[in-house]
Parts: sequence; structure tokens; C-alpha cells
Amino acid sequence: MFREVPYTEMSELVKNDRIAQLLGITLEGYGNGWAKTSMVIKEDALNAYDAAHGVALYALSDVAFAVACNSYGQKAVALTVTMHYRRPVGMGRRLFAEAREESRGKTTALYRVRVTDEEGKLVAVVDGLAYISS
Repeated sequence: MFREVPYTEMSELVKNDRIAQLLGITLEGYGNGWAKTSMVIKEDALNAYDAAHGVALYALSDVAFAVACNSYGQKAVALTVTMHYRRPVGMGRRLFAEAREESRGKTTALYRVRVTDEEGKLVAVVDGLAYISS
């Protein structure tokens, strides 16, 4: 059964996100329309070329996106997400995903997520459109 009530505490949203728990994604901070997450790339998150798998990068950015678009206490879900991978990163690197709201209406909101490494180098950029329910 799907959860019907919106989250008002974003740490609970992340705690209940099974992929976030599996990959060790942590919530660094959030506010209305903004969120920052992080994770350390572990061996089981590597692709065949020993770089962080795109799915791991996507999950990190998706959790930041989810927190940012749900941060107003209204349930919001992704309609579309486009991810642009910019540079590979290896095992042991800490990555950060920072989501920022670009615009918000009554039923949709647009977000930009920047994924960076410990040195601030751009790893990926994500654009996400969310549907805001009730």
C-alpha cells in the first residue's frame, strides 16, 4: 500500500527511503525548496569500469530532489527527471547532491540538482519536474 500522508519531517522521509538506507545516503540539510544529501561511494556501488554507477548517482540526486519538493509538507512525486553525467568518480569518494527549486506552481515544481565531489567538482546535473498533490 502506498503512503497517503505527506511527510512534514524530511529526516523521516529519508529514514523510510529504502534505497537511501541501502546506499548510505544521508540528509545534510534542507529548507523550503532546498535540500542537500551525501554518500560515500562503496564498492557495491561501482560499475564495470570501477566508477560510481549511474544508478547510485541518480539515487543520491533523487533523494535530494524528493526532500526539496516535499519540504513544504505537501506530497510531491517526480513526473520527469533528466540526468547529465559530467565526470566519473571512484570508490571512497564522498559526493553531495544539492537540490534547489527553480519554480513552483499549484500542481508542479521544477528543481535543479547539482552533484559534486569533495573538491566541489561537478559530477552530474539533474533537472526534475515534480507533481504536487493535494
